[in-house]
Amino acid sequence: MEVEIARIDPDARLPEYKTDGATCFDLESIEERLIAPGGIALLRTGLVVKTPPGYFLAIAPRSSLHKIGLDKPHSFGILDPDYSGPEDELRLLVRNFTDQPVKVEKYQRLAQGFFNPVPKITWKEIPASALGQSSRGGFGSTGTK
Repeated sequence: MEVEIARIDPDARLPEYKTDGATCFDLESIEERLIAPGGIALLRTGLVVKTPPGYFLAIAPRSSLHKIGLDKPHSFGILDPDYSGPEDELRLLVRNFTDQPVKVEKYQRLAQGFFNPVPKITWKEIPASALGQSSRGGFGSTGTK
């Protein structure tokens, strides 16, 4: 699948799959930043991605992100097809969960992305009595173990 991408900063590098078996490509920051303990930063990639219609770009933390004291405060990001104007830069949101400052280096790989198809749906409203099964007990009903 070919996807259009624009570098809006000359320092930006295109995302890469780091191994032949990788299912996600890595996303990196183009800026160096010191993130205070408990702080949140929105880091630049210098890229605008034109997500194809019928897809979304999923952005997830790299599995090694915790090793440097960072996580993604919302766990999972979504880039929609209509977020692809010249100022719609893909940015990486990270949070320092430690009690020490964390330094993000320029070109540090912080997230990973993949494209996923998503169908457009229409809603068909029905009465709750027509759902055809009994309730499982609501949110968290399967327990914690």
